[in-house]
Amino acid sequence: MLRFLTAGESHGPALTAIVEGMVAGLPISASYINEQLARRQGGYGRGGRMKIEKDQVQFLSGVRGGSTTGSPITMQISNKDWINWSEIMAAGSEAKLAERTVSRPRPGHADLAGAIKYNHQDIRNVLERSSARETAARVAVGTVARRLLEELGITVLGFVQRIGSVEAALVENLQPKELQAKASQSQLLCPDSQVEAAMMQEIDRAKEQGDSLGGVFEIRAYGLPVGLGSHVHWDRKLDSRLAGALMGIQAIKGVEIGLGFAAAALPGSQVHDEIVYSPDQGFYRQTNGAGGIEGGISNGEPVVVRAAMKPIPTLYKPLLSVDIKTKEPFAASVERSDVCAVPAACVVGEAVVAWELAVAMIEKFGGDSLEEIKDRVQNWQHRIRQV
Repeated sequence: MLRFLTAGESHGPALTAIVEGMVAGLPISASYINEQLARRQGGYGRGGRMKIEKDQVQFLSGVRGGSTTGSPITMQISNKDWINWSEIMAAGSEAKLAERTVSRPRPGHADLAGAIKYNHQDIRNVLERSSARETAARVAVGTVARRLLEELGITVLGFVQRIGSVEAALVENLQPKELQAKASQSQLLCPDSQVEAAMMQEIDRAKEQGDSLGGVFEIRAYGLPVGLGSHVHWDRKLDSRLAGALMGIQAIKGVEIGLGFAAAALPGSQVHDEIVYSPDQGFYRQTNGAGGIEGGISNGEPVVVRAAMKPIPTLYKPLLSVDIKTKEPFAASVERSDVCAVPAACVVGEAVVAWELAVAMIEKFGGDSLEEIKDRVQNWQHRIRQV
């Protein structure tokens, strides 16, 4: 079974991730993961923290000579800002707990609910872990999974579809490589350069007003075989697992697959994908309203998922709140924050989707080494073409 665990706080010494169950013999390098970590830190509208950190991963176990060994993979990403917080965030009794105490919960964060749940009088004990800084570890984890998918002929890519009220045109006619190239050339991961300029103007206006913006990003996966996931239990459905992974990203408030919510306004004749057959391709569909998943199972078409991100709740023009100690009204506390982090969330989205797809591939095909799972996937692809 492929699984992972992350640990670490926003201003702690490091973020740590442990991956268990990855096949042996998978080529992987720190530089490959660092490329994805850099993508997560980029994007127009990011805040001051990105100027401090330059995320670099270090393998502590599970990788030797540039390949996975089959044992648990431990990865660590140091926090450069730790030097400024080492006394405040110290684990021992010497910690200066009275310094930088937070008692004013920020609307839209885990601050108040987390403080009540865990009986904290210092909200820093909540915000340090609930911070989106944690997603750097998930990007590292998902990049290991992405590497496996690449070896199996599967491509995962993402792009930003909307920032605030500005939406990009449909990109259905773009091939994967062209779509990926256009998105990678954009500061907002938007494949439409004209729309990108309008998105930037929207972000600038929000910044001037001390406000923030959300948006929508789309993740696509090409080259998946038929048969990932299952219809037999709700928690084995591929769409259920992908939706849960995306909803687990900080600030994500909605997920849709394929036509998603638009399908609710259409008749069935315009929603469902007709099935055709050819000796060369086997069974396939000429449309993809289902987003590559039917009945919780991948159907061989590209998987298409979208996630809606709310505006960052930390505002430089803060909303009203109430101090948890004095019960007096105050303007909410301000931590370093972004005006818009949708491109960063898109990179995290790619990572969590890649992870769930890798889990599904290992679940379906098994194998302890890269060569073994490759053989099994190849045999399966040959077999289903004969159906």
